[in-house]
Amino acid sequence: MDAVLEELKAGVRRFRTKVYPNHEQEYIKAASVPQTPHALIVTCADSRIDPELITQSRPGDVFVTRNVGNLVPAYGEMLGGVSAVIEYAVSALKVQHVVICGHSDCGAMKGLLNPDSLEKLPTVKSWLKNAHAALSVASSLAETDENKEGRLRRLTEENVLLQMQHLRTHPSVAGAMAREELTISGWVYDIGKGEVRISEDGGRVFVPVAVEGESE
Repeated sequence: MDAVLEELKAGVRRFRTKVYPNHEQEYIKAASVPQTPHALIVTCADSRIDPELITQSRPGDVFVTRNVGNLVPAYGEMLGGVSAVIEYAVSALKVQHVVICGHSDCGAMKGLLNPDSLEKLPTVKSWLKNAHAALSVASSLAETDENKEGRLRRLTEENVLLQMQHLRTHPSVAGAMAREELTISGWVYDIGKGEVRISEDGGRVFVPVAVEGESE
């Protein structure tokens, strides 16, 4: 017996018996009308990241694409799945906002900092070329006594900022932003703290999303 498959089946059963009945009309509506998500979220394939959960979104609210390192190749360099998702989300679905969401303890960022670990992962190594400029910037800004955690945090932030730059090179995004129909932001999700820090309005500083009882 495939234990992993059985575990997944058990999850489907719980969904069908515990979750779906409480939201049946919501799912029926979602299946019967065209999707109109208000945002596209580009995030990491890391199994610990759940963008719908983090944003408390319901079916139809957000369009999501995931890949190793939450990367967005600059337009024309690696046309493929990510580029197609962006074009479809912006031009066909008319999303109003695009999020690039990185996260703490990112294996892709660790790989950039330790390239020897990628020698047996040639495809991943090639894909991460889309983040090399972030590594260069992070290294140039590094403080003399910066520890491993600090380097990883800095690189994670610089990577999000770089992918936002890449995002702006996509014609669909550039056009929508010029028409003031689209805005973008960069996020870093701290898995252990449940905290999201956001860079918006073209800034380089990531500011935590304040919750009740906390200051900005």
